[in-house]
Amino acid sequence: MSAVARGPNRIPTIAVACGAGARDPGCKDGPAAFRQYWDGNPASGDVRLAWQAMPEGLCAADVAPLDAVARTSRWLAETTCKQTENGRRPLVIGGDHSCAVGTWSGVARAMQSSGPLGLLWIDAHMDMHTPETTHSGAINGMPVAALLGYGSPKLTAIAGDRRALEPRHVCLVGTRSFEPEEMVFAKRHGIRVIQMDEVARRGIADVLAEAHAIVTKGTAGYGLSLDLDAFDPVEAPGVGTPAPDGIHAREFFDAWSGLTADPACRAIEFVEFNPHRDRDGKTARLLGTLVAAAVRQERLRWAV
Repeated sequence: MSAVARGPNRIPTIAVACGAGARDPGCKDGPAAFRQYWDGNPASGDVRLAWQAMPEGLCAADVAPLDAVARTSRWLAETTCKQTENGRRPLVIGGDHSCAVGTWSGVARAMQSSGPLGLLWIDAHMDMHTPETTHSGAINGMPVAALLGYGSPKLTAIAGDRRALEPRHVCLVGTRSFEPEEMVFAKRHGIRVIQMDEVARRGIADVLAEAHAIVTKGTAGYGLSLDLDAFDPVEAPGVGTPAPDGIHAREFFDAWSGLTADPACRAIEFVEFNPHRDRDGKTARLLGTLVAAAVRQERLRWAV
C-alpha cells in the first residue's frame, strides 16, 4: 500500500488511560494530557498522532484493580497484535506500567511464526513481583514477571498458550528501587539487570549497546518499554513513582534515537506520565522529545 494511503504523517497511537495498577492512579490521565501537549506543540510539525482510545468501562472505578488491568491488557494485546500483523509498529502511551502485560503479549503473539520477541525495559524499578512477593500489592510492580509466565493467571493467560517472553531475551536498564525478592527472581531466571550505579560508571550509551545486543540475539525483533521514572526526578518530576539519581535525559537521547531507528524495533511503549505531579511541563516536554524521535523513524518506514 502506498505511503499516501497509509498516511505517513498520521502515526497510530494507542492511549491506555488506566491507572488501576498503581497506588496513585494519576497516570490514567497521562495520555490525554500528553495528547493536549503534542497537538498544541509547534515542534511536532506536521506529524499527527492518530489516537486510538481504549473502550470505556475497562478501568471503571467500580472494577477491582486486577480485573481492570486484566481487561485493559486483553484489549491492548488484541490491538498491538493486529497492528504488528499488519506491519505497523505499535506506539503505546500509558497509563501505569501494568499495561505492558497487554502491549507485549500482543506483539509477541503476532511474532510467533517468525521468532521470539526481545524486550528492553528501561525503568527505575524491576517490576518482577508476583502476588506472593509484592510488598505494596501494586500491579504495576508485576508486569515483567507476568510476561515471563509468573503471577496471576488473569495476567499470564493474556499471552495465550505460551509465555510472552523468555528470560534470556530481556534486559533491564536503570534500576535503582526494588525489593530483595525481585533480585532473587532476576538471578534465578538469568535476567540481565543493569542497575543505575553501573549506568553511571559505564555511561548510558555503553549499557544500552549491551542491552541491544541481548534483546536482538536469537529474536525476530525487540520492543522498548520506557518508564519515565527511569529519568532523574529533577528532569522528569511528573511520574507515578519517582526515584532519585536517575538517567540524565541529555545523555540518553542519541542512544534512544539509535534504538528507535533500528528496523528490528517492533513496538514502543511509554508509561507512568502523571501530569498531576509535573512541574512547569518538564515531563511532558521530555516525553514529547522521546516520542518525536520514535515517530520520525516511523514516518521514514512508510515513506520508502
